[in-house]
Amino acid sequence: MLLKSMVKPKKDLTTVREDATLEEALDILEESGFRCVPVLDKTGRLFRGNIYKMHIYRHKSRGGSMQEPVTSLLKNATKYINVNAAFFNVFFSIKDLPFITVLDDNNYFYGILTHARLLDGLSQSWNVNVGSYVITVISGDERGDLETIAKIITKYTSIASVISLDVEEGDLVHRMMFTLPASVDEKRLHQIISNLERKGFRVPEVENLKQDRL
Repeated sequence: MLLKSMVKPKKDLTTVREDATLEEALDILEESGFRCVPVLDKTGRLFRGNIYKMHIYRHKSRGGSMQEPVTSLLKNATKYINVNAAFFNVFFSIKDLPFITVLDDNNYFYGILTHARLLDGLSQSWNVNVGSYVITVISGDERGDLETIAKIITKYTSIASVISLDVEEGDLVHRMMFTLPASVDEKRLHQIISNLERKGFRVPEVENLKQDRL
């Protein structure tokens, strides 16, 4: 479920009304410094689409009238998610956009989710800001590998977070990233890696989060 805390609410946003002209929209964009803002209906409740600064300038450079309605250059009118959308829907919906519009359960405009806030949320869920190391463990994608790896690590420490990244096509290789808590020192790290490798798992990458925060 998408956490509401990750969404920038409507009251904190710069928006454009659907009855604005392109000239008025451009003034708002220039004043705000944003390259793109949401366009809402006259009530401020319904999402109509996004207006991009570059599209207005392109229109103007081609001799287009700046008194045309902003709706003539709307983009992304169908690009939105529900505030309770599943994470994977959120992740793939925002892929090619500066932000994704978020609607509430009544399909009214709720706010936006930006790339920066999404990445910050991922960072928090992985506990990279309070962890010690992130180790990448590669297995042969055998049933029970995750459980076995977790048991090996928890002989020495708890696990702050874990994420499974991919399966490499053809090689049947599974890559998992484990964030270890701040209490893990270099000695214990080497013990964990040594035990994992003795059991046939590879640890090709270790990221020192403490060092990265210096």
